[in-house]
Amino acid sequence: MASGERIGGIVLAGGSGTRFGGPKQIAELGGRPLLDYALEAAAAALDRVVLVLGARADEVRERVDLRGAEVVVCADWEGGMAETLKAGLRALGDVDAAVVTLGDQPLVGAAAIERVLAARDGDALAVRATYDGEPGHPVVLERELFPRLLKLSGDVGARAVLASASVRVRSVPCEDVADRADVDSPADLRRIEARLTGRAG
Repeated sequence: MASGERIGGIVLAGGSGTRFGGPKQIAELGGRPLLDYALEAAAAALDRVVLVLGARADEVRERVDLRGAEVVVCADWEGGMAETLKAGLRALGDVDAAVVTLGDQPLVGAAAIERVLAARDGDALAVRATYDGEPGHPVVLERELFPRLLKLSGDVGARAVLASASVRVRSVPCEDVADRADVDSPADLRRIEARLTGRAG
């Protein structure tokens, strides 16, 4: 990261947890709310972090240590990930790049964020982590992409823009420092809990 550059983080956590059966952001994992892991990672790697909430935002805000993150409540969160991403980009404002992480991936820590940031080369418009060859998060989005990202709609996130032939994306393997496992169900949460505590199963 060049001296004087303004890099911001966006943690997306605006969903209602329909598949989970409730607000998974505050589900307990290792004695902490699930969302706390993503916020801890972002705060350790970045000076400025925006947390995008949507469903039950007040409840989530009360239960989670924000770790200095600026909270943005996306009124259109039901419109999908594109809406929460756009809310985060608007909140960051005039930055050189944004690092996007997901609030339901507790095994993606600061090391992965630092690795994708270190891979910025001044040419690629995005740098994204890969896990065994599959794209994942964190993703660094250069500001040149913001106008296109702000036109997105639906539950697509940045992937629709990154798939364009005109966008050079640099991929950075991160499976040795992070795990892309996300929490969509209570069973997912239990599996990750077992891994964190060293239990089998």
